[in-house]
Amino acid sequence: MAEATAAQPFRFFSPTSFWNKRLSSEAPLDPDSARIMDAFQAEIAREKREGTPPTINTRRWSVPIYTVPGDQPTVRVEHEGAGSSPSLQQAWRAVPLPPGAHPAAGSDRHLVVWQPSSDKLWEFWRLRHDEEGWHARWGGAMEHVSSNPGVYGPEAWPGATSHWGATASSLALAGGLITLEDFAAGEIDHALAIGIPDVRAKEYSLPAQRTDGPSTDPLSLPEGAHLRLDPNLDLGPLHLPPAALMIAKAARRYGIFVRSLGGHVVFFGQDPVPTGTGPYMGANGFFEATEPSQLLANFPWEHLQLLKMNLRREQ
Repeated sequence: MAEATAAQPFRFFSPTSFWNKRLSSEAPLDPDSARIMDAFQAEIAREKREGTPPTINTRRWSVPIYTVPGDQPTVRVEHEGAGSSPSLQQAWRAVPLPPGAHPAAGSDRHLVVWQPSSDKLWEFWRLRHDEEGWHARWGGAMEHVSSNPGVYGPEAWPGATSHWGATASSLALAGGLITLEDFAAGEIDHALAIGIPDVRAKEYSLPAQRTDGPSTDPLSLPEGAHLRLDPNLDLGPLHLPPAALMIAKAARRYGIFVRSLGGHVVFFGQDPVPTGTGPYMGANGFFEATEPSQLLANFPWEHLQLLKMNLRREQ
């Protein structure tokens, strides 16, 4: 990660990005907010009954970020599989990917390379390495990261399209990620990303650019939906553990974007594999020797609201 100061912690993307914009207490709610949030609460209640309550992914199906210097040697990452894109292959012809890098565990095998000196990043879906070199099924590349809104489109890189990106919504993997710096500081100064099951089919809400949602339920949440905790909610009486409290505060100030389809409701904490450390667990860890699902046991899901959506249909 880039250097940060206590006065101005580092945040990916433009200061005016939707990831970095504080919400007004008067931000308009969607007309269907109450009904859709009731359905979402029912989903969370079902997950709790079935023993798979909401959690924070930090290893499997999360995001390791490899922050590299300007002189990091580059390698070609071969774009393979369906949906071949010459422009994406061109963007991956020289990636400053460290030789010992490891993508996140799980079938998505996500990984982000961030080069502060060039203000560029690369992200990958199903990244792997074999005797022939590096390969990935899909992903993206972004230049001028510090002025990008944090979603893929033509401005991200020469030849880029809104179908780029390792997530099926085109929202950048680094967006909404709870970083190790966030946990160390005890404060999240940006919006959060969330994965949910039963994402709405064939419809998404801006800033998302596409969807892989399977649900035909009209009360399902689309990718790109922007949730927030009621700005008038007093968090003190909830007595949340520190990690859960910082998430709740960010959800109240900046909100939560539905980034991707998942097996159950999850936030995303930065995968620490590039650091060679295990900062989450243990008595002195960020989670204070508590499982992340237990940290969220009393999270006030019932106080979530859905902000007004800007819906689009897939062509």
